[in-house]
Amino acid sequence: MTHEKKIGFLSFGAWHPGGGLTHSAGDALRQTVELAVAAEEIGIDGAFVRVHHFARQLASPFPLLAAIGVKTSRIEIGTGVIDMRYENPLYMAEDAASADLLAGGRLQLGVSRGSPEPAWHGAEAFGHSLEDAREKTALFRAAIAGAGVVRADVGGRPGEAMLAVQPQSPGLGDRIWWGSGTRGSAVWTGEQGMNLMSSTLLLEDTQVPFDELQAEQIALFREAWANAGHDGEPRVSISRSVMPITSDLDRRLFGSDENQDQVGWLDGAISRFGRSYTGEPDQIAEELAQDAAVQSADTILLTVPSQLGVDYNAAMLQTIACDIAPAIGWSPKTADEPVA
Repeated sequence: MTHEKKIGFLSFGAWHPGGGLTHSAGDALRQTVELAVAAEEIGIDGAFVRVHHFARQLASPFPLLAAIGVKTSRIEIGTGVIDMRYENPLYMAEDAASADLLAGGRLQLGVSRGSPEPAWHGAEAFGHSLEDAREKTALFRAAIAGAGVVRADVGGRPGEAMLAVQPQSPGLGDRIWWGSGTRGSAVWTGEQGMNLMSSTLLLEDTQVPFDELQAEQIALFREAWANAGHDGEPRVSISRSVMPITSDLDRRLFGSDENQDQVGWLDGAISRFGRSYTGEPDQIAEELAQDAAVQSADTILLTVPSQLGVDYNAAMLQTIACDIAPAIGWSPKTADEPVA
């Protein structure tokens, strides 16, 4: 790995009318923007959001990403991940380019098939009969690269010229990540020339610790990328749940978390879920430094309990930035230092 180590936060953006500090969708959206601003001031590298449908969580990412983009100047802004089954690839290409232009080219879009949704055939309710996420992703990537996608109208009949969607944002095509849940899909991602985004679960289990299985997934991805002959070096992000305990409130909220892998059934497969990192900051720093996938990835996305509000999460990110992240080779960025 030659990319500089980066850390960002990953928010589900959930709201709970009866509890927490995010009582409504408006609260969740505004507080996500506010947390991104605070994270940039701390020196964090990125603000990423989960995308879910038919649930009290963040759903339509591009208005939110655009709002974060105009309120910040340095941090990367992204998704983890957009479920492509629900998307119109060409409309999404327009939205993504617009958000990227407003952010000055800082968009990092994670896309994939997505996680299980609560709706039965939910994508069809959105008017999409084509649910193949990979096919839609190919069309989206072609559109943001400037490919012609429809014939021009010449006096009421199709002409020879092919029209591209507008606007176009140069470089966006290099900043698309595929959310991979298996070693096999990681190999496919490398072959396609996308960056790799891996979360805190894998839809397979080989009886080895989660971090080692994920490190194997990353190695296979990089090998596939190199074998496919793509230029440059791809990026890799992973997610981790890191909850430093520095107060009685932290201990009440997270003191009973199980800091060990779990194995269970998800989306039709035996899956391995990565452990949480909960405890004193120095203990977490030591443990993260031994995490094989943390060492292998260039970007670590930290899940945040968004329902606890901006102040709580900003303080948690500050603790991680000062007392934990340096142990994995990370250092905070200054206001005038752009993310590479």
